[in-house]
Amino acid sequence: MLDFKSILKMATISLKINKMRSILTSLGIIIGVSAVIIMLAVGTGASKKIAKEMESMGSNLLMVRSASAKSGGVRMGSGTKPTLTLKDALAIEEKCRGIMAIAPYSSQTNQITYGNQNWSTSVGGTTGQYFMIRNYEIESGRGLTPEDNKNGTKVAILGQTVSTELFGDVDPIGKTIRVGNIPFKVVGLLKSKGSSGMGQDQDDLVFIPITTAQRKVFGTDFPGTVNMIAVKAQNDEVISLAQQDITELLQKRHNIGKNQENDFEIRNLAEMQETIKATTKTMSLLLGAIAGVSLIVGGIGIMNIMLVSVTERTKEIGIRMAIGAKASDIRIQFLIESFMLSMIGGLIGVAIGIVGAHLMHILAGMNIAITAPSILLSLGFSAAIGIGFGYYPAYKASLLNPIDALRYE
Repeated sequence: MLDFKSILKMATISLKINKMRSILTSLGIIIGVSAVIIMLAVGTGASKKIAKEMESMGSNLLMVRSASAKSGGVRMGSGTKPTLTLKDALAIEEKCRGIMAIAPYSSQTNQITYGNQNWSTSVGGTTGQYFMIRNYEIESGRGLTPEDNKNGTKVAILGQTVSTELFGDVDPIGKTIRVGNIPFKVVGLLKSKGSSGMGQDQDDLVFIPITTAQRKVFGTDFPGTVNMIAVKAQNDEVISLAQQDITELLQKRHNIGKNQENDFEIRNLAEMQETIKATTKTMSLLLGAIAGVSLIVGGIGIMNIMLVSVTERTKEIGIRMAIGAKASDIRIQFLIESFMLSMIGGLIGVAIGIVGAHLMHILAGMNIAITAPSILLSLGFSAAIGIGFGYYPAYKASLLNPIDALRYE
């Protein structure tokens, strides 16, 4: 009967006798596991940061923008040709399928003043639905109402950055600011959203009713036009249907023939978000795979050292066989030694990897996310390396002839 306890004890004693060699043998595994932990922590952290930024932008979004204007053969960029109107937005809401919310939007950079304080920021004219579409939340006060746009009231909703620059720690609700030379009453303050994926401050803005913006603030040669129409689909299954309906409707409203170029463009942010998520996931797996090469190298190191160990301990193996040890006992002993070397290295590598990941966060400012699956994956791979690369030396040891082994010098 196999005495597993005795075999484990002998394997432990053997590793203790050769402490330095055991440490050096485990070094490859330690480096490999710590590298895997750090790379997966960085990759997962980056993925979560991007996912959070994508969530802050809103989900199932379609951005309908005016086309690019041309001047002397030079394309001026999207949104420069005023082709979209408030009536287009109303038509889309009424006639297109799969739409949950829609909001026209126009913006300009303006100087905002309060007392002796001033700040240059983006002023966006829109409706109350825009906050839901883009996941803006009201911290205090209220948002924009249908009555604000119907009556063209002079009310403003401030982002956190603008509020801090103009009011400091003072509550801005009820205060009167000036957008250019026009007075506006602050009726709402937004919760902070931080920076976008492009590094843009999402709190450095002011929202006012779209009708007020068009009539009193922006000034335009094309009354009723908007820079963009933000559309939120009901779910990701109908977003393509909504995009198709919007395209056909606007082509009909703008009298665009089959062979004519559209005077608008539709950006599907859901597709962009999925592409970015897939890319970051691939990068995370690639980083983990590169780090995993270190584990393979560590496994080869274990196999080499165990083969040397078999040669050095040939007489010991012969004595054990002479007193009754079976080939399976010898094989299991060497497998246990290889497994223990790998797991000890793995546990030390996990500890070093966690510390290393936190140091990267503190010193380099990287976003990290250490997860239990990444730790278990590293330890599991480490154990598999120990058994896989330890099997051949163990098998070789079990094949030794007891008589020849006892004669070995």
